[in-house]
Amino acid sequence: MFCVNCGNQIRDDQNFCVSCGSAVKRAPAQPPAPEPPAPAVYAAPPPEPVPAVESSGGKCSWCGGLIARGQTSCPRCGAALSMPEEVSKSGWAQLPGRKDMAKLQFGNSFCQIEGAYVPVADMKLAPEDSVYFTHHVLLWKDPQINITTMSMRGGWKRLFSGLPLIMTQAQGPGHIAFSKDDPGELIPVPLQAGQAIDVREHMFLVATGNVQYDWLNTGIWFTTQNGDDSETHYPIGMLMDRFSAPSAPGLLLLHAGGNIFVRELREGEAILIKPKALVFKDPSVQMQLHFEHPNAGFSLWGGWGGRYLWLLLYGPGRVAIQSVFEPVEGEGGRITNSSYATRQQW
Repeated sequence: MFCVNCGNQIRDDQNFCVSCGSAVKRAPAQPPAPEPPAPAVYAAPPPEPVPAVESSGGKCSWCGGLIARGQTSCPRCGAALSMPEEVSKSGWAQLPGRKDMAKLQFGNSFCQIEGAYVPVADMKLAPEDSVYFTHHVLLWKDPQINITTMSMRGGWKRLFSGLPLIMTQAQGPGHIAFSKDDPGELIPVPLQAGQAIDVREHMFLVATGNVQYDWLNTGIWFTTQNGDDSETHYPIGMLMDRFSAPSAPGLLLLHAGGNIFVRELREGEAILIKPKALVFKDPSVQMQLHFEHPNAGFSLWGGWGGRYLWLLLYGPGRVAIQSVFEPVEGEGGRITNSSYATRQQW
């Protein structure tokens, strides 16, 4: 800078001119220019709270499956949730009501129960899902559904007892439907992992591929004598089907005549039923024969000593019966021997 009086150069640190002694006049210091404002940063608004998955609205009265709130029918067995379970004073309950076209889910597949008089199980199979059945219950299928056979163990014994020697298997994808061509009720029985059920012969309709099939001897029999001829009878069949879900849940569909009634037996509780009325039971339910003899004063009743023949079941466990049943062959004959049985004279 320079002195305004004599023009002599002045250093920045001098307050007077060394040539003329004039005071150095400086311009007032300028305030520092304000820094440009930083660009505004807008924080994203907090996300809307995601509603939590609604907790269970309870359990299905039929299969015990958890039901989410707002559902009107059980996705595992199709039971209508708006209809309360009705139990008679004797302890028997009907199957829960199901609306027509009730939809059931298993794996990535679906099954619709169509019709009421002769119901049909209409299935939409995913590529990874399969079902097995006896060949005579197949109603229709899509052409691309692949059909194979499953051979069964104990062929001669199964043939002798009237059970099928071969099961048929269907693999998705596609639609396939089953019907028993007989009036009655279609019974969905969802099986949890580790659960099993014993089913009387000829009640089975179809099961998902992850349900394991086996059979067992019933141990229920009696023999009749007519002259020199002796015959052995099996009131509930020589063999009984057992279905189980060893490692993953599965679906079993049964068909029975008339109406179906179910009862839960307590530990040690017993019930007498007509043998041909049995549909299924839990494996924990034990069974044996029971005979009631009329105490008549004339010999005509003597030949009918085994006429009143019952199947005695005792808990704990669940028992299902059908209202349509056939008489037991040989029931009115002269019974000479039987499996373990209790007797009552009246």
